[in-house]
Amino acid sequence: MYNHSMKFDMVVIGGGLVGASLVAALKNSGLKIALIESREPPPIPKDESWDSRVYAISPGSTGFLRNHAIWQRMDASRVTPVYDMAVFGDDCSSHIQFGAYEVGVAELACIVENRQLQTAVWTALQSQNDDLEIICPTQCTAITWHESHAEIQLENGRLLDTALVVGADGVNSWVRQQANIEVSRHPYQQIGVVANFSTELPHRNVAHQWFRRDGVLALLPLPDNRVSMVWSTSEAHATELRAASPEQLCRRVGEAASHALGELQLITPPVGFPLNFVHVGSLIKPRLVLVGDAAHGIHPLAGQGVNLGLRDVRKLAEILNDRGLQSDIGDFALLRRYECARKEDILAMELVTDGLQKLFINPDPTLARLRNLGLEITNRLPLIKNQLMQHALS
Repeated sequence: MYNHSMKFDMVVIGGGLVGASLVAALKNSGLKIALIESREPPPIPKDESWDSRVYAISPGSTGFLRNHAIWQRMDASRVTPVYDMAVFGDDCSSHIQFGAYEVGVAELACIVENRQLQTAVWTALQSQNDDLEIICPTQCTAITWHESHAEIQLENGRLLDTALVVGADGVNSWVRQQANIEVSRHPYQQIGVVANFSTELPHRNVAHQWFRRDGVLALLPLPDNRVSMVWSTSEAHATELRAASPEQLCRRVGEAASHALGELQLITPPVGFPLNFVHVGSLIKPRLVLVGDAAHGIHPLAGQGVNLGLRDVRKLAEILNDRGLQSDIGDFALLRRYECARKEDILAMELVTDGLQKLFINPDPTLARLRNLGLEITNRLPLIKNQLMQHALS
């Protein structure tokens, strides 16, 4: 049993992609940091299997990860650039197309497996200096807030004293609960079903998305003739998809995708995760800041959840790295700069994703005609399309 506390400038609770990336971005900050994670560090992938969970990483996020020696640690042969995106309405004829060439970028996004990225960021942490202590696997049991610091109790009795607590522990954040931060949330009553397939036809580095009446289906390009599926659909339909035989699933996905990529063969079995909207009343409190899914929860139809979290990290790291003579990184005025910088972006993404989900799930035929017309009109207005793309690429 520990009878004394260890002092840190910052304690990050949650060692997923967002929390670990924040620690990596503060490598040369001069701060003494502890990273607490409840699970074992991610193992280095040693086989040729594919992770069914993937991310669409924007160029802005790619640049951030590269700047902090994370991106280049991944196996480049497992990373797939997206050059174009084709989005279809529920009448299958209305559509909108986005191209990297139109906005003068190399790619719209890169599709990366979760385990590849997790391993890369944790490998980067191994090169951190003595100012970082990684404590895992372990659980926090209590946080006590004081005016000048916070105290974190670990399950083994150890006590950590810190100027700033960073909650990076996911959409059901324990840290957020301990701080009594108000949250408004509603379930979408949908499941995100994910699986990987090999395809008969080449995907040509195009990401496809269909706004269907039974949900939103996306096929994202993987290396060679492979794609990753994300089908956000009703709980009943998701149960059917997960219970289907491999042949049945391939047939149903192929039909829903209008056979755009020919015949499909299943690579990884389907798994599902519930979809929820989560709006957090405040990103900060004295001695506390929230990042990633602890700070917001959005529908995956735009593929922007992880990028939104990485934008949190970019801004927080920038503020802390440029703090000048401010020695107390838990100073409330410093944290207010972070909240003011992030609130507009988060709110905009919440409104867009939540609004689109409600718009396309509505069965009203008049509304269906209007939303499909909207896709066609937007596709013919380069200025609006470019503004949408520039925000997503940031």
